Amino acid sequence: MSAGERRAGPGTRARPRVVSLVPSLTEAVAVSAPGVLVGATDWCTHPAALDVVRVGGTKNPDVERIIALAPDLVIANEEENREPDLSPLRQAGIEVLVTEVRDLPGAFRELERVSGACGVRGRPRWLDEAEAAWLDPPRPPIRLRAAVPVWRRPWMVLGRDTFAGDLLARLGVDNAYADHTERYPRVTADALRAARLDLLVLPDEPYRFTRDDGPEEFPGVPCALVDGRHLTWYGPSLAQAPRVLAEALRAAVR
Repeated sequence: MSAGERRAGPGTRARPRVVSLVPSLTEAVAVSAPGVLVGATDWCTHPAALDVVRVGGTKNPDVERIIALAPDLVIANEEENREPDLSPLRQAGIEVLVTEVRDLPGAFRELERVSGACGVRGRPRWLDEAEAAWLDPPRPPIRLRAAVPVWRRPWMVLGRDTFAGDLLARLGVDNAYADHTERYPRVTADALRAARLDLLVLPDEPYRFTRDDGPEEFPGVPCALVDGRHLTWYGPSLAQAPRVLAEALRAAVR
């Protein structure tokens, strides 16, 4: 019997108490199952009015605070969260659901799994809308070869097997480092300048690239400044992501 069921009266079934350690999944749960979230990270910025206990960062959550919330479920991600932070939660008897998202189909599967674990009956409408939006996304007339820096000092780019790289490929943008042995290889600015790229895609997270911070290193190379939430988050933002990202890419190369 879960903690939530223990708190419920005879013949009733309480909603699960959920803590999310993944910003995009926090948004998905808040929209799909209002009221079940009792905790989220400091980086969980959507929905903007979310009023829950904050439990630290994705890489350094306050484990004791999470345990004190007595959740039935903690939602995590194999890339964003660390096993040393999750193990004590399991040892405290808390169920931990760890998602793995490397491409768009995987994101849809995991979002459906998370919704079910949070007590949602049926598929959320926004999930159907997101799948429909990606059936035939806008693409440029010719495919573009790009690099996608995600950090500076040192420069790091998207490599193989990444969710954001899969989204861009569906929008007609091929990742120049998709065959790299690492998922987030370190490169130099000189190597990027010599890579004969059609485009650089600069998201505003995890590093916040801006018009004044990033493009100046690559004179003559078109730079698309994109909303990181639409490029790297898997949740309700996926319904708008094809249009938003395509507009940013089109504006950079027109």
